[in-house]
Amino acid sequence: MKAPAQFVDQRQVRRNFARAASTYDQVSVLQREVASRMLERLDYVRIEPQRVLDLGCGTGASLTALQERYPKATLTGVDLSDPMLRAGQAQRSRLRWVLPFLRGQRPLLLAADATALPFSSQSIDLLWSNLMLHWLDEPLLAFREAHRLLKHDGLLMFSTLGPDTLKELRTSFADGYVHTQRFTDMHDYGDMLVGCGFADPVMDAEILTMTYASFDDLLADLRRSGSGCAMRARRHGLMGRSAWAEARAAYEQLARAGRLPATIEVVYGHAWRGRPTKTADGRAIVRFDPKQRSR
Repeated sequence: MKAPAQFVDQRQVRRNFARAASTYDQVSVLQREVASRMLERLDYVRIEPQRVLDLGCGTGASLTALQERYPKATLTGVDLSDPMLRAGQAQRSRLRWVLPFLRGQRPLLLAADATALPFSSQSIDLLWSNLMLHWLDEPLLAFREAHRLLKHDGLLMFSTLGPDTLKELRTSFADGYVHTQRFTDMHDYGDMLVGCGFADPVMDAEILTMTYASFDDLLADLRRSGSGCAMRARRHGLMGRSAWAEARAAYEQLARAGRLPATIEVVYGHAWRGRPTKTADGRAIVRFDPKQRSR
């Protein structure tokens, strides 16, 4: 299903992550945990990639893990935010003293748009993307680019966030504005993959719950990780004191054992750029069984 265009303010996305570049690694607990779970899934995939692309690499934590796993591969990191890339480069320079496998080939880092990447077609063996797609106005365009870049039998592996993410925060505000990012349903991502020509797409999701001591701690965590709302329909002016108090009071009613919950729906997907089986009349068959869709 194609989402309406021009809902996400890409300039605000850049601003959010530029401001968060110096604090991102201190608070990116969710990003690291999801990356760790993605790496565990690679344990079941037989692949020895020569070229690996981390799309939406941020400060490059996944690049470090991927370099350790595939020491012979050439790695490239791409992110929309140049300040995030610079912060990651500085961090990797420090880590080189304690992690010997980082002293070899350094990954190439590029600031670029995920929907228009400066690489040759069929040049990538593994395209990895951790929690990036929900920052795009149109994820379908990124999937098309991924399909273009991957070699035959190349693997796309990604994670993103589903519609239940931050549902408590979303329902605490009653001012008519958007206060969280738009999150696409897992099934729609699966349909996009099929539409782009990927073979054997597999989608699944899980619910994680993060907890916070206060409403303000949650908002600070979102801000310091660059995860503030970047939708065009967000409030652009200052919010009144009474409106903040109402939202805070509404959220605090959800407290459990003195902690405020924040639901995170993590969506995982992987698919191959293969040669689909064809019927006698030339039609391509791509396997994607809706009955296997899970949550």
